[in-house]
Amino acid sequence: MEVLTINNVWMMLCTALVFFMHLGFSLLEVGLTRQKNAINILFKNVFIICSGLLIYSLIGFNLMYPASFLYGIIPDYFLGLFGIQAPMVEGFLDLTYNEGYTFYTDFLFQGMFAATAATIVSGAVAERIKLSSFMIFAMVYLAIVYPIAGSWKWGGGFLDELGFYDFAGSTLVHSVGGWAALIGIYLLGARLGKFDKNGISQAIPGHNIPLATAGVFILWLGWFGFNGGSVLSADPSLTSITLVTTCLAAAAGGISAFLFSTFRYKNYDLTMFLNGILGGLVGITAGADQMSPTDAVLIGLVSGVIIVLGVALIDKLKLDDPVGAVPVHLICGIWGTLAVGIFGNLAGWDQFFKQLAGVGVIGAFCCISALLIFYTIKSTLGLRMDGLSETEGLDLHEHGMDAYAEFGVIQEK
Repeated sequence: MEVLTINNVWMMLCTALVFFMHLGFSLLEVGLTRQKNAINILFKNVFIICSGLLIYSLIGFNLMYPASFLYGIIPDYFLGLFGIQAPMVEGFLDLTYNEGYTFYTDFLFQGMFAATAATIVSGAVAERIKLSSFMIFAMVYLAIVYPIAGSWKWGGGFLDELGFYDFAGSTLVHSVGGWAALIGIYLLGARLGKFDKNGISQAIPGHNIPLATAGVFILWLGWFGFNGGSVLSADPSLTSITLVTTCLAAAAGGISAFLFSTFRYKNYDLTMFLNGILGGLVGITAGADQMSPTDAVLIGLVSGVIIVLGVALIDKLKLDDPVGAVPVHLICGIWGTLAVGIFGNLAGWDQFFKQLAGVGVIGAFCCISALLIFYTIKSTLGLRMDGLSETEGLDLHEHGMDAYAEFGVIQEK
């Protein structure tokens, strides 16, 4: 009972840290976008955590961790989503996929992860998507797509049987959100003024880089819970090495992105530095418990370079990602997942191809699902705000509010 209590307290602490990450995402997105859309960004982030927890309690948790699968692919709870109770014995976990902490602690920890996937999409589609359309997408994606994808590995599905490894979600959380973000920005199109008449990308600076910086530091802190909690116990050796590899990869990713972007663009770009840190964190997440400190540094260094090249690639493809969500969460998520087969305890060609298969399967499923959801919304309610609303700001047209009302009054005087 003492070990159970220690494990449970550690898991609850990690749950709190992952919850705190949602403040980090909020500040990062607000800081990297324009003042006129600040309330819209914050509203989406508040909505995601509130609706995400409710949806995950009603549908997602039981769907993600089913008792069995139909044909090894479809969780059996898919045929009876509502009113299903996961098996419990006196309030403690009694499912085959894990043990050592209470059922309710497990639900809350996993629920925080679920909300993260939708938050990734929020930043990518910022400043031009209709709020109602985004909310519908987020609810459907969290209710169905995220838990089914997660069930294939973490719920004991066919990817787990294959030997695919994703410790804390480089693919199952970050790429799941990243694929949806990519589909969303493709269907939405770029913000007004992002590309000139010749198709050349124009910078649209964020309005508060100090807020964005604070957001990244909060996210880094939250990753102690994201990866540390994924050990699923308070085991001293496993939690220690996991936190060390997480921090080293983050630091290496930041330094790598800063140096490479300075070499490429001849300036010290703080936003590249910040996204490099996040890229390193996403990159290490798939194998944080399997890597040595040296492996973690190498993964982070590559992640930083990926961030710089990924941002350039997104611009070249005429896509508009205001916060760099696709390079950070999708591309670095893919890299981190494949890195499990290149570095660390599981390295080998056999594992590499298992990782590649997992990336391909999850990518195909998420792209098709996101395309169906987004396209249905686009064909019915519409996805994008009109030009006037986008020009004057979503805060005014969607919320009738100003994030910096007092500042506006002072400016007018």
